[in-house]
Amino acid sequence: MKSKEAFQVFEQSITNYHVLDRVDQPYTNPYDSKSLAHLLYRKNWIDTVQWHYEDLIRDPNIDPVAALELKRKIDASNQDRTDTVEYIDSYYLDQFSSVEVVPDATINTESPAWALDRLSILALKIYHMKEESLRPSASEEHRVECASKLAVLETQREDLSSAIDQLLDDMATGRKTMKVYKQMKMYNDEALNPVLYTDKS
Repeated sequence: MKSKEAFQVFEQSITNYHVLDRVDQPYTNPYDSKSLAHLLYRKNWIDTVQWHYEDLIRDPNIDPVAALELKRKIDASNQDRTDTVEYIDSYYLDQFSSVEVVPDATINTESPAWALDRLSILALKIYHMKEESLRPSASEEHRVECASKLAVLETQREDLSSAIDQLLDDMATGRKTMKVYKQMKMYNDEALNPVLYTDKS
């Protein structure tokens, strides 16, 4: 799957979310559970819900108890996001497992899945910046400024998409190889976070 198709999956997820536009809405995935599209749709849905969590928690009038509950949801969402990225990288590891790697092959600074993670977030930025550039209640100055920012985001999308496609092509021909380092998030681990494992009795 090229970056163009991946971006279309992200756009579909974003559009579907905004039909109800609620963080607590039911989640359904239209793609086969064994497909890459299924993983990409899930990845972007997580990002989209978290985008709106982040909006909600910045309400200056939010109740502190509600804010703490929302922070817990954001933490869980971050873990879910990381796990899904690793599932996507596992897909690519399997896909390229039979490729004969050339002797001087190099490793990219980020894996295909983490590059696609950036593209997923970029899809959200483009969607919401476009909304702002067209918002009737905003000033003309605001809309013009957002339209200018939208143009930059679109250029960034083209550049990132090209880089992702090049990376996948290089991996398919053995010019690049990949390793997956599982994210070792310490603050969620009861055995590694001193706040969680210290006996306070």
